[in-house]
Amino acid sequence: MEQAPCISQIANLLADPKRTAMMWALMDGSAKTIDELAVLAGVSSASANAHLTRLAASGLLRVEARGRKRFFRVAGADVSAAVDALASTTMASFARRATTPSEPLIAPVALRQARLCHGHLGGEIAASLYRRMLAAGWVERHEPRTDVSPEGARRLAGLGVFTQALAQNSNAPLACDCFDWSEQQPHLGGALGAALLQLFLQSNWISVVNDTRALQVTETGRLEINRLAAPGVP
Repeated sequence: MEQAPCISQIANLLADPKRTAMMWALMDGSAKTIDELAVLAGVSSASANAHLTRLAASGLLRVEARGRKRFFRVAGADVSAAVDALASTTMASFARRATTPSEPLIAPVALRQARLCHGHLGGEIAASLYRRMLAAGWVERHEPRTDVSPEGARRLAGLGVFTQALAQNSNAPLACDCFDWSEQQPHLGGALGAALLQLFLQSNWISVVNDTRALQVTETGRLEINRLAAPGVP
């Protein structure tokens, strides 16, 4: 046990609901003052300062001085990934038990719209795309697996995404459901999900927000992604 990673130290910090509320409010990559975070967590400024000081001292938050005010933001991408993983596991556990949480998990708008999820696209735009791909017959579910149809492979090849090559060159499944904690429904995972994310990044339809899981979607990107597998679109 002495050689085990000291993850309990971080776990103890995040076990406090007030601290997690403040961490959650910063998951969109924003920087906020003590007073702003105090309001969001429902505590006094003095209490918020004490919590934030502990989070900063632990390396979870970074402090930026702007004049007389101190702003706090998430310290790195690893912190955002850890909090995102906790959110995903929490909501997936409720889904497996067929129960609902006592309070809804409301994600910051930027995270809810589009975010990184295990190397592929997650969030509202990803869940919507997956629904269209299923409805258009590009992807077919055959429990417990998910397959890309011949029509889907043809359409994806037209985008420069070659499913046969992906299947041969990846250790991950070609396509699979990935539970989306903010949408409470699946989006596309696997090698195909990762390939589509790379396509969107290379096309400058989306971009990564530093040290966060949030992805910024351009107006052109939103239009183009929403056209994929849309009814009536050739």
